[in-house]
Amino acid sequence: MLENLLPPLNDHNLPYPDTIHPIVVHFVIAMVLFAFFCDVVGYFGKNYKLYEVSWWNMFFATISIFIAIVFGQIEAGLAIAYDAVEPVLNLHTIIGWSLSGIIATITGWRYVIRSQDPKKMPIAYLVVGFLLTGLVFYQVYLGDELVWIYGLHTVPVVEAAKEGLL
Repeated sequence: MLENLLPPLNDHNLPYPDTIHPIVVHFVIAMVLFAFFCDVVGYFGKNYKLYEVSWWNMFFATISIFIAIVFGQIEAGLAIAYDAVEPVLNLHTIIGWSLSGIIATITGWRYVIRSQDPKKMPIAYLVVGFLLTGLVFYQVYLGDELVWIYGLHTVPVVEAAKEGLL
């Protein structure tokens, strides 16, 4: 009965034309990396206006990552996760949820820094931004692996899985 309420799945095994998670998550990636870039250039170039640019990028990245996670969970649940892909998909999911908390925490810290003195940036914050950048790059690598190596939501992989070939 519940199946009658849901839209049919297409050849990507999705109820909508194509994956949405990668579209939203690319905004998060760009905003986090650009925020770190602005902080570093602002710090070394003494251009404090870039701190404001960084703050707003982190603010919107914090909101956007939760949207990306919602679509990521939907699409992961609809993916035909054969045995070889499961460890990578699980790790990508755990890191994604962790990043939501990490980014929200860093954004909160950034808000406190901005509130106290918008023209100062602690070196500790830059170090954390560098570590966050590394974690984001690793998460991108895992996401790329899911699509380009394991072929999640690609038509040939969906067809092969439905035929029991995986």
